[in-house]
Amino acid sequence: MTIGSINPIQSVTGTGYLTGVQGMQASPGAQGTDGSAFGSALVGAVDNLQQLQASSNTLAVQAVTGNLTDIHSATLASTRAQVTLELVAAVRNKGVDAFNEIMRMQA
Repeated sequence: MTIGSINPIQSVTGTGYLTGVQGMQASPGAQGTDGSAFGSALVGAVDNLQQLQASSNTLAVQAVTGNLTDIHSATLASTRAQVTLELVAAVRNKGVDAFNEIMRMQA
C-alpha cells in the first residue's frame, strides 16, 4: 500500500482576502494616506467572505439533495467560510474597540 504525499495547508493569504495588501511595506519616508487601501482591503475581505459562503451553501444544497459526489469539498468549503467569518468578525470588533478608545481620548 502506497501512501501519497500530503498537500500543504494554505496560509491565510491563500484564501484571497489579503491579496490587495500583500507585499505592502511602509517605507521610511512614507506619508500618511487617506485610508483607502485599508478600506479596499476590508471590502475585499467581505466580498471574499460572501463568495465563500455562497459556494458553501451551494455545496450544502448539493449534499442534501444527493447530487454531491465528494463530501470533503462541502466540508472544506463550510470550514473555510466559518473561519473567514470569524476572522472578519474579529477584525470588525478590533476596529470598533479602536474607535471607542479614540473617542474616549481627551483633547
